[in-house]
Amino acid sequence: MSAGPRTVEGMDRWQAEPLPLWDESFFDNAPATAPVRPPVATAPAPAPASPAPHASGWTARVGVFDLETTGVDVTTDRIVTAHVGVLDADGTVIESRSWMADPGVDIPAGATAVHGITTERARAEGRPAAEVTAEIVAALRGLFAAGIPVVAYNAPYDFSLLKHEALRHGVEPIAAPAPVIDPLVLDKAHDRYRKGKRTLEVVAAHYAVTLTGAHDAAADAIAAGRVAQALAARFALTQPLEELHTQQIGWARTQAESLTEYFVRIGRIDPADPVDGSWPIR
Repeated sequence: MSAGPRTVEGMDRWQAEPLPLWDESFFDNAPATAPVRPPVATAPAPAPASPAPHASGWTARVGVFDLETTGVDVTTDRIVTAHVGVLDADGTVIESRSWMADPGVDIPAGATAVHGITTERARAEGRPAAEVTAEIVAALRGLFAAGIPVVAYNAPYDFSLLKHEALRHGVEPIAAPAPVIDPLVLDKAHDRYRKGKRTLEVVAAHYAVTLTGAHDAAADAIAAGRVAQALAARFALTQPLEELHTQQIGWARTQAESLTEYFVRIGRIDPADPVDGSWPIR
């Protein structure tokens, strides 16, 4: 949870610019570590106060993705704000795009307390949800098509909610997003017995990644990308992307089974209703 409601500055300026996220030539011609380019149509990105170590392989360029929404039910809740971007090997933002949507429903007070966007503001400044959803899907498809991994913290939430939004608005969903990097799954797999919470704020602090303004879509997405790079450096995650993606499917399943056992033991859930370990989408 953030310390208090936070809004995304400059939203009114970039909402009217539904441009492609990247020029296709960026992927065709860019070197392994592209020169820093001005962000496209985005809220100001947090400065890399704690840059990731120099990276090679898949960490040299990572996509980042985050949603802020009306709630936690991926089947019924709606997108309010979103961010898709790209980080270079140092964790510097080299491409980015942010959105605000009018979700078409009231934003509950509890959700507003988390991300700072009220129903009134979303209606006044947000763009139609169908347009926003289509653009987010297109941006992510572009990254996957270019072989760039997309980092999403607790990936099944964001990708599943996006899938249901796409279906709701007649947009073809991303049925099997890949390659995906989920720092939550990686952290649990490689530091299983560390005590304490595993929220993005806590995990970012553990890996010395600065997160200013938690629950702002851009801040969360960028911090998650830098955490993924830090995890890769600490635990030597140099395996090919396809292999790492497949490993995360297994790790997520095992983690869900362990959580199910714990919840059953304390009486929180019935054994017939286990935690869903599907990853990266449900």
